[in-house]
Order: sequence, then C-alpha cells, then structure tokens
Amino acid sequence: MIAADPLHAAAVCAGAAALLIAGRDRGWHRARLLLAGGLPAEPAPWWTRERLLPVVRTRREWLCVPAALLLAVLAESVLPLLAGAVAVPLAGRRLRAVERARERERRSEAVIALCGAVAGELRAGLQPARALVCAAGSTRALGAAQTAVTAAARFGGDVPQALREAAREPGAEGLAGLAACWRVAVESGAGLAAGLDRLETALRAERDQREDLRTQLAGARSTIGLLALLPAVGLAMGWALGADPLRVLFHTPAGLMCLLVGGALEAAGLCWAARIVRAGRPC
Repeated sequence: MIAADPLHAAAVCAGAAALLIAGRDRGWHRARLLLAGGLPAEPAPWWTRERLLPVVRTRREWLCVPAALLLAVLAESVLPLLAGAVAVPLAGRRLRAVERARERERRSEAVIALCGAVAGELRAGLQPARALVCAAGSTRALGAAQTAVTAAARFGGDVPQALREAAREPGAEGLAGLAACWRVAVESGAGLAAGLDRLETALRAERDQREDLRTQLAGARSTIGLLALLPAVGLAMGWALGADPLRVLFHTPAGLMCLLVGGALEAAGLCWAARIVRAGRPC
C-alpha cells in the first residue's frame, strides 16, 4: 500500500493536469466563439520589417549616422562622425525638397483629373455646383481647401474665389484657370464643359513639357552623381592596391589638407552643377 501511494499521487496529478488542459481548451474555444475570430494578435516587435520600414522612410537622413560611424571605425578618426552630424540636416533638407516636388507633381496631376471629371459630370447632366462637389470628392485635388470649395458650391458661395484660394497651394496653380472658366460661365453663360476641356488640354501640354525637360536633364543628373562618386571610387582603388588612403587622409597633415580642399571643391562642384540643372527647369 505504501508503494502504491506514489502511483496514486501521480495518477491524481495527471488527471488534474488533463482537467486543467481540457478546461483551458474549452475556455479558449469559448473565447474564440465570443470574439468571432479569436483574440487580437500581439503587436509585432519594433525590430520587424513592417515596423522599421515606415521609420526609415520618414527619417532617411539619419542613415548618414551609421555610415559615418562605419567610416570613423575604419579610419580610426572622429572627423567622419562630425561630418555625419553636419550631413544629417543637409540630407533632411534635400529629402524634404524632393518630397515637396513629388507632392507638387501629384497635386498637378489631380488638378488635371479634376478638370476632366467636372467636364464629364457636366456632360452627364449634373449642374456645375453638383459636378464640382462629386469630382472633388473623387480626385482629392483641392487638398486642405476642399471643405471651403465644396461648401461654396453647395450653398451658393463664391466658388471662383474659393478656387483661387486653393490655387495658392504648390502644384494647384491650374485651379486658377478653373476659377476663371467658372467665372466666365456664370457671367456670360458660356459652356463650362468646353472651357474645362481646353483647360485640361493646356495643363496636359504643360505637364508633357515638364516631363520632356525632365527626361533631357536626366543625363545631366546622372553625370553629376557619377562625378560625386569618383572620390569614393578612388579611395576604393587605393585600398585595393594595398595602400591605406584613410590613414593618410585622417592622420597626416598633408592628407588633412587634401581632404579639406577636396571636400570644398566637391561641394562647390555639386552646388554649381545643381544650379545649372535648376536653371534649365521651368519656374
């Protein structure tokens, strides 16, 4: 009997464990039924790709810091860290300018789509105010001024003035033409759809001209990027030939002088080339 007590205790423990597991399974099943699909998934760790990509896209200028840290380790100098700290705001400014240019292009495309949509709604039989409200909701060309413009269209306000206010946004300059067409149609009774067709054609021609000019300047931009990378290619070639260019540049007086003068000439050349490219673009 004494020897059987441990067996009995083990059996009791096994039974209790089975009951607990079964109860947990039933509770989990009941929770899944009540919640119609189970409990919400746990948030992904911060180091996953889905969590890191939005941060990297919005803070890309901070990639200069690890690059400068790697160069500082290779060169055994603190100067790359200082250069990286200076490069962060400059890179951020450049990236924000590129993003503003892209947003301006998207707004310009939306304005062209708005003109075509309003003309289509007018030909479908809608009144101008209703056509503008429907087209504005589908194209999102008005941006922050959409509420003011749609309110003016719905309640008999000054739609041309609201459109001119919206045209002050970068890329939305075509809305001034829409305001002029609206004013002429209201005052003289001219066909608004025909005017919008001509406005859309003019805006598309202007966009095509910008695209053609951008294509022509692509070669110049590529040349600028290639020339900017030549110093790094030279350093890599020196490293491959068995020299130690980083030690010479960062740990000798002559190397520091060459680094300072070369960096100044590189920056001046890039600024000069960028100014030439900007001069070739339309205002």
